[in-house]
Amino acid sequence: MEERASGAPRPRGGWRFGLRALSSRNYRLFFVGQSVSLIGTWLTRVATAWLVYRLTGSALLLGVIGFCGQIPTFLLGPLAGVLVDRWNRHRVLVVTQVLAMLQSLVLAVLALSGHIAVWHVGALMVFQGLINAFDMPARQSFVVEMVEDRADLPNAIALNSSIFNGARLLGPSVAGALIAVLGEGGCFLIDAFSYLAVIASLLAMRITPRTRTQGPQHVLTELKEGFQHAFHFPPIRTLLGLIAVVSLMGMPLTTLMPVMASQVLHGGPNTLGFLMAASGLGALTGALFLASRRSVRGLGGVIFTTTLLFGAGLLAFSASRHLALSMVTMVLCGFGMMVTTASSNTVLQTIVEERMRGRVMSFYAMAFMGTAPFGSLLAGVLATHLGAPRTLAIGGAMCLLGAAWFRMKLPGLRAHVRPIYQRLGIIPEVATGMDIAAERTGPRES
Repeated sequence: MEERASGAPRPRGGWRFGLRALSSRNYRLFFVGQSVSLIGTWLTRVATAWLVYRLTGSALLLGVIGFCGQIPTFLLGPLAGVLVDRWNRHRVLVVTQVLAMLQSLVLAVLALSGHIAVWHVGALMVFQGLINAFDMPARQSFVVEMVEDRADLPNAIALNSSIFNGARLLGPSVAGALIAVLGEGGCFLIDAFSYLAVIASLLAMRITPRTRTQGPQHVLTELKEGFQHAFHFPPIRTLLGLIAVVSLMGMPLTTLMPVMASQVLHGGPNTLGFLMAASGLGALTGALFLASRRSVRGLGGVIFTTTLLFGAGLLAFSASRHLALSMVTMVLCGFGMMVTTASSNTVLQTIVEERMRGRVMSFYAMAFMGTAPFGSLLAGVLATHLGAPRTLAIGGAMCLLGAAWFRMKLPGLRAHVRPIYQRLGIIPEVATGMDIAAERTGPRES
């Protein structure tokens, strides 16, 4: 969170600086597998939202379905983090991807057979939420095991975001046409097969077993330790709080997108696809911006600016009644949301202790995805009584307030983070002559 970016890029065996994490074989495999799988994931997201709205015509039920898919992450997140710190993260990811593939396959069979009902979608979304409760902290924590040089970790996180949002750009842009031609069930089936790519990439990796620095304690003891580490250290606590606000108040954007596309912009599934693709374009631009950065320093100011941008974009989208203008505001929203969350993730991954990584990443998952079900439910309720545009305007205003709160905290956060950056060698003039590799275990609680 320092104020200035620093350092010239290091040679990385011919890899351009913005792609330097791809010099690691395991990460390269993951990157390719995820690039394929995530396109299918976005097809399913668009198709699920459209299916529910087509079956019910209810903004409230859109919120309820979103709640079903995300509440397990909130309830099980802390426990999942403890277990991820204990288990082999590579094996956890293989299992979660196989289960997610089966979930999409069941959705496809029900939809293609014509027997699907809203309660089927809700039950399968709960199952997917259970998978995500373990998949998200395992995935976030596993990134550090895939890159050979810890200095490449910020770039790997940015590239993760770039493939996620590249798929977010491509997936929704074709989802509308695929829904029209193949129906929602066809999208679900494509998604099921797309998981084979990431499963194959995980199985092809060569992973060095991770060694724990201390033996496992009672689950509740480790859970308490994780809470203390996360919420007694101001930078972690503040970043998690900001992500929770942005996710809670920004989730109405995703939940109410079908309503805005249909009732406000008077379009169909293609309009929904255009809006989501515009958001994906902004997010991909943000990911490429982060991948081009040379240091984690300066991200505090970036987080403040992009949170402001996201809130302003939400307000503008709520007021727009023209597709072209709405797409422009969605680009702003996508950029702001992506850079805010990915920058926060990068800072958290940089300053956390390795033995606590799974637990802190589970709290990140709770803040990012775990609060989302409440945002989805709130969006459905408010939209039913106030309308979708006013609901989105409220969310945008709350994000602006969250940005102002974070800006007030920023000077104190920089004071806490600066000694950690010194130990890690991120501030080179202070770390000269230091054995950086020995110090890259993160901060100790005080």
